[in-house]
Amino acid sequence: MAPVFSKPDVARFTAAYSRHRPAIQRILNIGFVLWTFGGTYIALKGGKGGSGQGRGSSRRKQKDGQGAAETTKPKRVQVDAVFYQRLRAILRIVIPGIKSKEAMLLIMHSSLLVFRTAISIYVANLDGKVVGSLVRAQPVPFLLNILRWMLVAIPATWCNSWLSYVQSKLALAYRTRLTERAMQLYLGEVGSQDKIYYKISNLDDRIKNPDQMITVDIQRFSNHLAAIYSNLAKPLLDITLYNYQLSKNVGAESLVLLTIFVNLSARVLRAITPSFGAYTAEEAALAGSLRHTHSRLAEASEEIAFYGGQEVEKLIVERDYYGLVMHASRVLRIRLWHGVAEEWIIKWLWGSMGLAICAIPVFFKLPGISSSDLGTRTEGFVTNRRILLSASDAFELAELAGYTARVSELFETMEEVRKSKYEKALVSSASIEDNAKVLQGRGEVFESEEIEFENVPIVTPNGDILVRSLSFHVKPGRHLLIVGPNGCGKSSLFRILGGLWPVYGGVVRKPPAEEFILIPQRPYLSLGTLRDQVIYPHAPEEMAARGVTDAKLLEILHKVQMGHIVEREGGWDAAREWHSTLSGGDKQKIAWARLFYHNPKYAILDECTSAVPLEVEQVLMETATQLGITLLTVSHRPSLWKYHHTILQYDGQGGYVFTELDAEKRLAWQEEKQALDAKLLEVYASTPAASCQEI
Repeated sequence: MAPVFSKPDVARFTAAYSRHRPAIQRILNIGFVLWTFGGTYIALKGGKGGSGQGRGSSRRKQKDGQGAAETTKPKRVQVDAVFYQRLRAILRIVIPGIKSKEAMLLIMHSSLLVFRTAISIYVANLDGKVVGSLVRAQPVPFLLNILRWMLVAIPATWCNSWLSYVQSKLALAYRTRLTERAMQLYLGEVGSQDKIYYKISNLDDRIKNPDQMITVDIQRFSNHLAAIYSNLAKPLLDITLYNYQLSKNVGAESLVLLTIFVNLSARVLRAITPSFGAYTAEEAALAGSLRHTHSRLAEASEEIAFYGGQEVEKLIVERDYYGLVMHASRVLRIRLWHGVAEEWIIKWLWGSMGLAICAIPVFFKLPGISSSDLGTRTEGFVTNRRILLSASDAFELAELAGYTARVSELFETMEEVRKSKYEKALVSSASIEDNAKVLQGRGEVFESEEIEFENVPIVTPNGDILVRSLSFHVKPGRHLLIVGPNGCGKSSLFRILGGLWPVYGGVVRKPPAEEFILIPQRPYLSLGTLRDQVIYPHAPEEMAARGVTDAKLLEILHKVQMGHIVEREGGWDAAREWHSTLSGGDKQKIAWARLFYHNPKYAILDECTSAVPLEVEQVLMETATQLGITLLTVSHRPSLWKYHHTILQYDGQGGYVFTELDAEKRLAWQEEKQALDAKLLEVYASTPAASCQEI
């Protein structure tokens, strides 16, 4: 059978190829550059198949018509289309515009990278010349090349130090942008009533430790992002420049073969690479859980000490710590074997292929490339080898993918919570399906001078329906007393009034949330001065703008019988850890002083006179009435009944009674009940034990 191509055909093809080789080289080089940057651009745009994996594909979704939270299988955290989508969204935050400080730092960073790459190419050529002069036994060129080597070290070391500095500044700038955005969402803008910091912990289950994510995860993400820019941009630049230089030395044909080989082996490496991004995200979550356990221990240290619960708490802390350690150890073992495979492929397999390509000009005569003597061939081999080794720097995106997933989850969750889209596990003891339907509904809220509820269900975020339809009406100046057993819905009612919980049905008419002030049984005292405790959350500038002076504040403290505290603590500017400095009664008095300073339309009082004497309680209630503050009081103290006009009484079974409060009649009933109880005790005390047993 005759060959397909004869020798004359091969000779003609070879001759034609040699004549057109410069043009073919240019085409191959241009194609290589387009392939490199085009592939990177496609990856950053989201890659193939990215549209099917939307941002929230791994989240829990609502069942149709039920609203019950259902958890889907968590998506693998990896370097894929979703990662690039998330990264792009975060980049819009950290680099808001071309004229921003971050953009200027990136331009400076890029310029330094180009300069460093140019130095690397020069050093590679210089390295070849040094070895070539050695092989040729030329002392003068050798010494001159050594001098050049020492001189190029000056800009090289300067460039590397500046790269490290600019990268650190870039990481700090990224962290600042992300933290500002996170705090803007978490604590709200000026005048915002979103209260994400409350809702994300109480109405949603997706994020367990936002403090960890805002402080630690954002910082780690920023460091990785700044480093990844260097590690991602540098290889792209190096691959282009180094391979262009290699194509001039060994030919673009060899470069194409090397690229095909590297891509095939890289696919194998990706196939055997575990999901280090998921491991990083899990480690961050475990670290956050451990931190939360320690903070909970510090907050409840007094109660734990009284109970002697240190052994139990120690077991909990050790459980969280060893969970983190075991995960870290498992990842280390996986990294060990993956590192072996990665180094063999990248360093040894790629290196041997690269050395074989570098040796082509030594063993073969290439058109347009002269290799007349041993020194020239050696110089070319050393130069090509050094360029190849410089171009083989790998970059790692897996850890960045893990932190990107964490930071993206934080921002996406806060955005959805701001839009009242919650995901909360239903743990109601009643029918979850029926309760889920209630949770799907939304009531209407209107601004009004009065408080009126019309057929409003009182529902906890986890699905417990405390009252299916609550209706009552409170006019300004008509104080309301709220009573009932624990867990019946008293505090839930206040959270709706304060705008903390959504309204799941009916109609609510109420003043805006800023017209309410809550005084709980254990009032919150902030960090700051004594003045700050009274005017919280105002700053001294806001106090002055309202025309309130320290003398006026002292009058308010005298009303709550706390005027002596200013002198006792060293003045208004004294700063203490007030939460532990003041007694329970003093804390309640400070909270009442805060109420009189703000003078809102409505005050929510939740057992807030339990630690003060009756005579002080009387002064507080009468002063609030004189100031025109309408009181909504939760208390079982009979001494407070006379200050209220209406009563809302829960029965603890989902029912309630709303009616006028006749304090005298109610006190008479109370005294009659106490008298009957006393008589029953006398009867039981006078009855012989044997008779009691027969009864």
